[in-house]
Amino acid sequence: MKFRNNILNHAVKLALTTTTAGLFISGTALAADEQAEVTKVNKNVEKIAVVGTRSAPRSIGDSPVPIDIIGGEELGKSGNTDMLELLKGSIPSLNVHSMPISDAASLVRPANLRGLPSDSTLILLNGKRRHRASVIAFLGGGINDGAQGADISVIPSIALKQVEVLRDGAAAQYGSDAIAGVINFVLKDASEGGSFEVRQGQYYEGDGDTTQISGNIGLPFTDNGFANLSFQYKTADATSRSVQRFDAANLIEAGVPDIAPITQIWGAPEVDDDISIFGNVGLELTKNSEFYMFGNYSERDVRGGFYYRNPHTRPGVYSNDGGETLLVGDLTGDMSGNCPTNIMIDDNVLDNPVYINQVANNPDCFAFNEMLPGGFTPNFGGNITDTSLTIGTKGEFTGGMLEGAYYDLSGTVGFNESRYFIYDTINASLGPDSPRDFSPGKYSQLEKNFNFDLSKGFDFDLAYDVNIAGGLEWHEETFTVTSGDVASFTAGPLTDQGFGIGSNGFPGFKPSDAGEYTRRNYAAYLDIEAPFTEEFLMGLALRYEDYDTFGSTVNYKLMAQYHLTDDLNVRGSISSGFRAPTVGQANVSNVQTNLSSGVLVDSALLPPTNPIAVQLGGTELEPEESQSYTFGAVYTIGEVFLTIDYYNIQVDDRISQSDKIELSQADKDTLEAAGVPNVQSLAQVSFFTNDFDTTTQGIDFVANYATDLLGGSSTFSLAYNWNETEVTRSTNITGVFKVSRLENDLPNHRGTLSWSQQWESFSMFTRANYFGEYQGVHVDYDDTAKMADAAITLDAEVTYFLNDSISFSVGAQNLLDQEAEKLDFTVAPNNNWGGKYYETSPYGINGGFYYAKATYTF
Repeated sequence: MKFRNNILNHAVKLALTTTTAGLFISGTALAADEQAEVTKVNKNVEKIAVVGTRSAPRSIGDSPVPIDIIGGEELGKSGNTDMLELLKGSIPSLNVHSMPISDAASLVRPANLRGLPSDSTLILLNGKRRHRASVIAFLGGGINDGAQGADISVIPSIALKQVEVLRDGAAAQYGSDAIAGVINFVLKDASEGGSFEVRQGQYYEGDGDTTQISGNIGLPFTDNGFANLSFQYKTADATSRSVQRFDAANLIEAGVPDIAPITQIWGAPEVDDDISIFGNVGLELTKNSEFYMFGNYSERDVRGGFYYRNPHTRPGVYSNDGGETLLVGDLTGDMSGNCPTNIMIDDNVLDNPVYINQVANNPDCFAFNEMLPGGFTPNFGGNITDTSLTIGTKGEFTGGMLEGAYYDLSGTVGFNESRYFIYDTINASLGPDSPRDFSPGKYSQLEKNFNFDLSKGFDFDLAYDVNIAGGLEWHEETFTVTSGDVASFTAGPLTDQGFGIGSNGFPGFKPSDAGEYTRRNYAAYLDIEAPFTEEFLMGLALRYEDYDTFGSTVNYKLMAQYHLTDDLNVRGSISSGFRAPTVGQANVSNVQTNLSSGVLVDSALLPPTNPIAVQLGGTELEPEESQSYTFGAVYTIGEVFLTIDYYNIQVDDRISQSDKIELSQADKDTLEAAGVPNVQSLAQVSFFTNDFDTTTQGIDFVANYATDLLGGSSTFSLAYNWNETEVTRSTNITGVFKVSRLENDLPNHRGTLSWSQQWESFSMFTRANYFGEYQGVHVDYDDTAKMADAAITLDAEVTYFLNDSISFSVGAQNLLDQEAEKLDFTVAPNNNWGGKYYETSPYGINGGFYYAKATYTF
């Protein structure tokens, strides 16, 4: 039967693809007597499942849940070298914000699938759970406040065979973090050949010079295996899309010296020595079993700008009354210097005779205007190290009660460390003896995973075999805080005189802040897929998960697909899900500098069980819980392939950082008694909380068409996403502005239209990107917010093939240099913070980027 064979072939292709990737089906859906059919179609799996821009459709049409397959070739057709930006151009429901001024969120940028935070999307590598980053986005721009997702940017595109994106909840299959979906990165597995690529680019503005050198090689590993190795080395200069701050310009006009032409930089950070090495090894042990191993080592240094410290107003350094009087320290140790405390600050305090005579010319008295008369701008940076290793074996049992069953046994260790640095700042309490550069400490994340999976096809006299899969998983997660250098947290001799403690902008972690926090959990799952007829397939997944902290959870997923005709099928799923709070979110504390109502203040993040947090509404964190459903259709008309899917995701008790809550003096006294540093200069506190519920709904539409055109072969792809999030429950802890950011910061409408053209010696790729209206926000301040206009950007690349081995490409991202929405100074008066654009722009603020690359393939 032709239709039955088509169904079987599609099942084989999907099973083979997703077994290797770990997506949706654990093991194959085939019985032993169908192995001949597997062998026959195996050669065709790649060209059907791996979808680039030049051939087959991007989505797998015979899956009961929506999947995007993005080939490694398509990922290479972009001027951007960051994996997050590459994926954003291919997946309209994925949004990535640049973080021009932030804390650690500028070191590991968060990404949002279907409008949910970065840690609501599970990341897999070759089908195995990827560890999360050690970075927690304390200043994450609303949606990502407090998110702790995986660091995707370490994965080089040259190492990838394809990327598989499941746009559906999958907690029943994989556990925590799969509320929004799953992204699986599949490494290349060739045993021969390879490529070497050099790429150089620059923004139209003449900055942000980026150099990337990457390579991949496939080697035989004995006669029965492969070793595929990849590397990428990258450097990127910083960018600036800034103007001089209004207050700094006034200081220059008043004659204050040593003020930089641009005191506060809004732009991309500098990235140095960004190196990633990935390896993927496979070896056939017997005719029915194989060994596999893959992993990576990655490291980079990142350095970016921070907020300018005004030499007249910065609390704890220059003035403690908003810039009315100068903060002066007595260096005698016994307050015998008779230092003035009432020097009025006018346009230029350096001209004040009292300052000149009693401070500048008095060795017993000190003000930071002597050391840093023009103020200062700290630079925030870090060294990010990421490494992982997975070892396993898989195959088929050939005897006993499990004969014909497929198994997969593996162990994974992943580690991510972020060592922070802050430059060009001071520990004010140390007075003139303060160093300028500090290492405030580091965070590290260690995860261990062990998995055992089984699957077998059973003949229940249905259209074909019922696949039953099950497995066990054990997971351990450890978050470690390491204290910083002494100068970064010590309370110096001027502490009692009102000078701030610790490295200004990011006080170091004290030894009492340091600690190691561990949580373990185990899980068991069952997955059944039953073809009741040749046209109707149903699947059920159940998962039990038990944590040693907050207890257990059970989740399910029910999915179905029905072929109405050979060319049209409908599909849908309903599932429950959860996301466990990370160990870091439950235990971390930190002091950060942020803007509150346009004023630079210090804010403490406290554990949710801290007495002050409890007093303000904090409680021990619990898992988020979700209910989601999706339904859609797949239609093929000749060479046109269409999918459309509606989704609805309800998340209760979402975990996020609370709104910044103003501290009373009584609160400060309690915090000081608890040992929180620099407490009298703190203005606000926040903590992690399960404080609000959301409903996210949307539509994904994908269309592909391949034809012969203009003397060559052409592929057209259209992808569109409508996404809308509504906060259905919130409290004052969440805050009104945060609700607005959750609902409005991301565009409700995103779309891409691409055309790929191939001739004998040339190829061409162009893509139009549509971004709908979004909420423009500057410096995380509600008074600056406004709805920004929709925009279209264009990407293009042309490649010339000199011969079979050498090719040259030129291209541009944002070809027409579409500007981000400019700040509206009717809502951001006087440009107090030096920005030019709303930093929530979904296509960034840096403008057009052009590049050239040379590729050698062997």
